[in-house]
Order: sequence, then C-alpha cells, then structure tokens
Amino acid sequence: MKYLKQFNIQFVGLKLGNHTFDYTIDNKFFEAFNFDEYESSLIKVSLTFVKKSTLFELSFSANGSVEVPCDLTNELYQQEIVSELPLVVNFGEEYNDENEEILILPHGAYEFNVAQFIYEMIVLAVPNKRVHPKVLDGTMESEALNKLKELTIKEVKTVENTDPRWDKLKNLITEK
Repeated sequence: MKYLKQFNIQFVGLKLGNHTFDYTIDNKFFEAFNFDEYESSLIKVSLTFVKKSTLFELSFSANGSVEVPCDLTNELYQQEIVSELPLVVNFGEEYNDENEEILILPHGAYEFNVAQFIYEMIVLAVPNKRVHPKVLDGTMESEALNKLKELTIKEVKTVENTDPRWDKLKNLITEK
C-alpha cells in the first residue's frame, strides 16, 4: 500500500481556491488493488481540487487507454478511456462514503486518499462487453471469428400450428 500514498491529499496546508493534481496510472496502480484484467495501461488523470471554507469540490478527468482482450476473439486491443467524475467532500461526525457523489470526512481529518475514486472511475469507463474495433468494422480475421460464423444459426423456420379453438376465442376479441 506504500504505492498508494502518493494519492494522499493533505488539504490542511492548502490555500482556498483551485489546485491541480496530475497522476499517471499504469499497471502498478491496478496491482495495488489486486486487479489484473488489463494487460497494460497508460492513463493520465487530472484532478481539479477546489478548496472552499466548508467543503471541497473535486473534479477527476481521465484520458488514456488500457489493453484488454476482446470478448469474442480474445485478441488484445487498446480500449480508449475518457471519463470524468465529480465529487464533493464535506465534513461530519464520522467517515461516510455511501453516497457516490458526496464524501464525508470526520472533522479532525487532515488528509484523504483519492486512489479508490480514480480506480472506480477507470474501471467503470471500460465497457462490460469489450469488442475489438476490427470486429465491429468487419476487418478482423481470426480462427475464433470464423468458428463463430460457422456456428451461427442461419435461419429459424417457424411453423405456426394453432389450435382452432384459440382462433375462435381471438375472433371474439376482434369482433367487438
């Protein structure tokens, strides 16, 4: 967890107003969270921290890419990451992060760590179904795709055998 200490923000010494923090996120960051779904990653995160007298307004923005396997072909590709996350930090009796837009810190706090918010923002920016761009535009050639095409159902023939008694009942509804 030593690696995540660089994401601590000591707000006691900061003056009122805007402050900017920049972070470079790579696989070492995700290893600290025991998250290994990305083969490689390079994401720039910019945090705009607005300190006011009674609260803080944080605005995270992430730009970069992660290398992930395609769900259809298992081929690796670069998934673009563009994400933003607003957060308001207020003070209260005890720590509370149940609301996703408001973080409440205890009155005696002098710092807090933003790594969890960065982690969640990036992981949620990656789509649940990851499809290689070449699959989408039809230029991908792979054994997996060829096998999927071979196994697709060509045409489903439906034969409607209806019971004549039901047809009589349907006529009752339409005759009104």
